[in-house]
Amino acid sequence: MIDIETLKQLNMPKKIALTKHATQRLEERDIKIADIVNGIKTGDIIRQYEDDKPLPSCLILGMSAKNRYIHIVVSHDNNFIYLITAYYPTSKHWENDFRTRKE
Repeated sequence: MIDIETLKQLNMPKKIALTKHATQRLEERDIKIADIVNGIKTGDIIRQYEDDKPLPSCLILGMSAKNRYIHIVVSHDNNFIYLITAYYPTSKHWENDFRTRKE
């Protein structure tokens, strides 16, 4: 199980690894690394994906640097946070608290 405090200790731009896919999604969604850092800093883990491979991952709800709710999916090892994806949740798919997915 991933602990938010562990993520907060690793939470700095040079410790966040991006895949090509994640980089493309951030560009498409106008999300900057500062938004990711602030989202982790202010965030809470709202879902754990313990069976993900190669590492367990989690969904974080936090606030972007632009003060918008942001969802961030990450995994980590002892050295890096691995950004899987990030997006701004919408009321189309999420309840007003952005913690509960609509059925």
